[in-house]
Amino acid sequence: MSSPQHDSSIADPPRTFWGIVSHLGPGLIIAASIVGSGELIATTITGAKSGLSLLWLIIIGCVIKVFAQMEIGRFTIAHAMPTLTALSTVPGPRIKGKGNWIVWYWFVMWFLSIGQLGGIAGGVGQALALVAPITAQGKESQAIIALEAKLQIENVLQKNGQGGTPLPAGWEADREKIQAEILQRRKAFLRDYSGVTNPSDEEALKAPLTYRDDLIWAAPIAIGTSFMLVWGGYGFIQGFATLMVAVFTLVTLGNAVGLQFIPEWSFSSQDWIHGLSFQLPEGDRYGALMTAFATVGIIGVGAAELIQYPYWCLEKGYAKKTGVYDGSPEWTERARGWLRVMKADIWFSMVIYTVATIAFFVLGAGILHRAGIVPDGSRLLITLSMMYEPVLGGMAKGTFLVGALFVLYSTFYVANASHARTFADALGIVGLIKTDDVAQQRMVRLLSFVFPLLCLLMYWIVQSATRLVLLSGAAQAIMLPMLGYAALHFRWKGSRPGLTPSKMFDLFLVLSVLVLFAIGIGSLALEINQFVSKQ
Repeated sequence: MSSPQHDSSIADPPRTFWGIVSHLGPGLIIAASIVGSGELIATTITGAKSGLSLLWLIIIGCVIKVFAQMEIGRFTIAHAMPTLTALSTVPGPRIKGKGNWIVWYWFVMWFLSIGQLGGIAGGVGQALALVAPITAQGKESQAIIALEAKLQIENVLQKNGQGGTPLPAGWEADREKIQAEILQRRKAFLRDYSGVTNPSDEEALKAPLTYRDDLIWAAPIAIGTSFMLVWGGYGFIQGFATLMVAVFTLVTLGNAVGLQFIPEWSFSSQDWIHGLSFQLPEGDRYGALMTAFATVGIIGVGAAELIQYPYWCLEKGYAKKTGVYDGSPEWTERARGWLRVMKADIWFSMVIYTVATIAFFVLGAGILHRAGIVPDGSRLLITLSMMYEPVLGGMAKGTFLVGALFVLYSTFYVANASHARTFADALGIVGLIKTDDVAQQRMVRLLSFVFPLLCLLMYWIVQSATRLVLLSGAAQAIMLPMLGYAALHFRWKGSRPGLTPSKMFDLFLVLSVLVLFAIGIGSLALEINQFVSKQ
């Protein structure tokens, strides 16, 4: 890891608006990592399960973690210390030279995060399989899934149309004709690919539509990413991530806004009030709440991003330009300036991913929830693409798949780059490699190549993008209280003289930490309750 103690590139911080903007960047990288799995998959699934009822929780999950993020970033920059190294200084159980309790749990969370990225690799594979199916079995299964999802949405439109509201153009397909085609194609699918000679109607409608195109496509994605990460530096990662996220976020936001101008799908003012009224959804409240806790653990800056963000700040040079701490007024003034840049970077990225999160949640709640569709497994992306049909019509599938490919791949790329840096730091903490710059950079390059392939292996084993993403979200939710405790420790035990924040910031930091504890404890309680109920 690049260490400012060995770098003399000290520079005064920018003081103008455009000067600060020119030094933003780490937050954009983190936003690219966030939008793919948390926003596109987890947030949409929460909306599909709960409707608009949990909008309040989604917004809180995006905004409240910012203050803990700032405090962790403040400590790592002021002390020129990578995040896990900083976390290893937090009081609690430890083994000398082998890390402490937070670092040990981080290894567990990292393993599940690799599984999450395996799910993302699978999502990219699904997108490519939908655009260019490799096998005839994959092409036919996707066609059937698309018909079934269309039928569910058609049912909602017909129900809405009973009140006299005319159906939108292009949605007048006859339901019985679609049902008959689905049954016919499902029977043919079983005969052709499962060896069932004469399947019954019930057997055909319940049989899973299996195919392996996404598994095949995920392989070149993972291998290509390995080579790109080895040869791509910070500048390439920042530019690549920013471009890929910006396009799809704008399309999704426009789609969510456009939905409000279609009577069959728009939300009333009462719906919005209900979504912001701190209530739980009707029906399966336990299932929706459990999904929501996992989602809040992963949307916005999840535990992984809270840890990864300072690494990118270090690579951007905030700490290098501040210089080694010497207690002088000049150092304190530089540190304040670069910390202002960091705060601007954090707030700017928060606006981006919060807008994207709300847009995905609204689409999931407005369309999938009303149609009774919960995206999962091989149906994940083609089901999600249905969210775009009311506004984009025939262009929906192509637009969504290209955008999903962009945003999912940006997450896969950036998160693997981040994992390589955090894992190299962790190996140094537990004494498995040296902590000097040369050893750390060598390990980062090696892990950058290995981790995408490990993600691919995880997806090949589990073969469920949704399950992998939500399981990682639960693990990150449990990590949040640990990071909240660390943030409080950094604030009151590790602040440099002259860098003490305001009392107002302290108040929001405490509130932020309380929410982190609530998310973590609530998620753990729900997981335990679910485990006990299955016994």
